[in-house]
Amino acid sequence: MKDSCPVLTPAERQYLEIQDRVQQAMLVTIYKAIDDATAQAAAELKSTEWQQEPPPRDYFAATAHQRLFVLLCGGDTETYEGGNPQLAAHILQNGQNISDHYWGKRNAGNP
Repeated sequence: MKDSCPVLTPAERQYLEIQDRVQQAMLVTIYKAIDDATAQAAAELKSTEWQQEPPPRDYFAATAHQRLFVLLCGGDTETYEGGNPQLAAHILQNGQNISDHYWGKRNAGNP
């Protein structure tokens, strides 16, 4: 059996370059929005009587993650209703596969 990488056409290469550039710009925007929300919450809470720490960055990342998960599953991102439970299971399995592949083996001996 011959193992080789296909040679991309100029149009395929251009498509991949555009997709990668747009994807990277989107991720920069998402990360900045999470950082901005964290900073804004901290700044606004300083002017109140709130005595506890403001929500951490992970809180806002988790909120975005949950809403995007519901969006991917076809549910309503405000009410979390609707959506495809089979698709949700596949997405969760994909997350488990990522964990197993990238972190599971490396940490196999470490609880």
